[in-house]
Order: sequence, then C-alpha cells, then structure tokens
Amino acid sequence: MTTTFPDVSISTERLVLRPFEPADIPAHIEMMNDELVTAWTSVPHPYTRRDAEEWTGGIAPAERLEGRGIAFAVTEFLTQRLVGVVRLRNTNWHALATEAAYVTAPWARGEGYATESVLAVAQWLFRDQKFERIEVRTPAGNTASQQVAQKIGCISEGVLRNAWIARTQTEDGGWTDIRTDLIVWSLLPEDLEGVAEQMADATGYASFTDWN
Repeated sequence: MTTTFPDVSISTERLVLRPFEPADIPAHIEMMNDELVTAWTSVPHPYTRRDAEEWTGGIAPAERLEGRGIAFAVTEFLTQRLVGVVRLRNTNWHALATEAAYVTAPWARGEGYATESVLAVAQWLFRDQKFERIEVRTPAGNTASQQVAQKIGCISEGVLRNAWIARTQTEDGGWTDIRTDLIVWSLLPEDLEGVAEQMADATGYASFTDWN
C-alpha cells in the first residue's frame, strides 16, 4: 500500500502549487509574521529566518517523505510570488483520509487564491490519489478560513469544544494564549460535484487544474 504522496506540482489558471524552495524564505517569513497568522495558527512568534529555514529545508519535505502528508508553496503563475501554503497532514493511509490546512499572505487576500488552491489540491487528492475524505478544522472566530471551507463544498460536522489554543494581542502589543472551539468540516469526492463550475461562474476564472 502506498504510504507517501508523490513529489508533484499542481497548476491552475492563476497558481502553481509546488514544493518549497530556499528562495521562498523571505516571503514565507513575512507571511508567517502576519497578525492573523499569528492569531489563528500555532507557528512560532516572532517567526524567524531559522524557523523558515527549518520549514523549507526540513519540516515541509519530511511531511511527504515520512508519509504524514504534503506541503505546497502556493505561487502566482505570472509573478511566481508566494501567495500562501496548503498543507495536508495527519494522513491515514488505510482510511484514505487527511486533514487540510491553509494560510494566505496578507497582500493576496480577497482574490480567491485560498479557495482556488485548496480546491485544486482536493481535486488532485480525490481524482489522482483516490482519497475518500478531507477534514478541515477552523477556529470558531476564523471566519475567513470557514468561508474557504464552505466555498469548496465542505460540510460542517460539528464543534470540538475548547479544543484549540489561539492567540490574541494585548494592549502592550504582545500576544497571549486563549482557548477556543474548533469547527470540524469534511469534504468527500461527491461534495466536489459542480463546485469548480460554480467558482468559475462567480470569479470569471476557469477551473483548469493539472498536475505532474
């Protein structure tokens, strides 16, 4: 039984999802130090060059090589600028199920890039890798992440109460931990029917996806 994802790149009309490279480090540092990323994820803060080097050179490739999932650097097709990250983790190869997480750079928000990239990964995962389930967990207050899940066709399955440690900014500019709920979403192959076409109608961009 296959227990690792292939080393692939995925292309859409506007984006290329590929393995991380050393050249991504400056943009990755900037993205991970954004206030919303700090608030809703568990990345180190401040996010340093050493953190970025460990991610691009160690953690991200190990995710695939050790069978836990795969991490994609999401880049603009025309500019090659780093748009975000889509990561599959906690993969269960027997159940053909995995968990998706995603981050978008501040400058790229509002363009539909997160939805486009996560949908492309879902299409690849279901059609090429024959997976049966993707799970997404969003903090209760992270409405942007929840909107992405809804747009790609995810179904809300319930709430994990008090299950996540988020961060909130204090009056002195620092950060402190707060507990919050997690909303659990799932996506099955049949949930994707018609989603790409609806997105194309809404955004004006075709749903072309390719991988190699």
